[in-house]
Amino acid sequence: MSAPYHTIPLTPLRKIIAARMTEAKQTIPHYRVCMDIQMDALLALRQHLNADNLQNKVSVNDLIIKACATTLMEQPALNCQFIDNEIHQYQQADISVVMAVDGGLSTPIVKNANHKTTQEITKNIKDLAGRAQQGTLKMNEIVGGSFSISNLGMFGVDQFDAIINPPQCAILAVGAARPQPVVKNGSVQTANLMRASLSLDHRVIDGATGAQFLSTLRELLQHPEPLLSV
Repeated sequence: MSAPYHTIPLTPLRKIIAARMTEAKQTIPHYRVCMDIQMDALLALRQHLNADNLQNKVSVNDLIIKACATTLMEQPALNCQFIDNEIHQYQQADISVVMAVDGGLSTPIVKNANHKTTQEITKNIKDLAGRAQQGTLKMNEIVGGSFSISNLGMFGVDQFDAIINPPQCAILAVGAARPQPVVKNGSVQTANLMRASLSLDHRVIDGATGAQFLSTLRELLQHPEPLLSV
């Protein structure tokens, strides 16, 4: 009688992911802060940016990367790594973007994202994503980073909690923006809401600090005009 399953050996990439995620869950005291963010203004801005830009279309995730980079400059306590009982707080936002690749995940880094325009981030992400799929990224393009973003909204996921990528201290998990009823000016209206879940390392970042970051990010995503500037 044949076995009711077949054995799949772990690939080298999957072994690395397994080891790092086990280390993260065992050594980092995770906690989460969540907020719903109205995305209508951001979706309108994206449509405007892409109206005459067929070759380099900006995604929602590109705008979220830009917004996070801007927010990290205002809330630098989250723009850090925890190494050997020291907090290394960085002056630039090097944002790791979690991407699915064949057999696992990759985390290419958008370096100096706070100094890039949204269109520059779009081009950078397309280049990184293409080379991530080919497995040709250099080590310094995937190791490091001061903050991470994981987006499963394109798969219809409403909410999830992401595991921090050590030695970073925070990762933002975002779901899909969906039309939902909200109360505005005393009446029920419809708005596109996105749930943002921020995982934080409690050794380094306290709840109030995480809440301030999400509040600043929500304000920027709901009034996104500043994203048009560097």
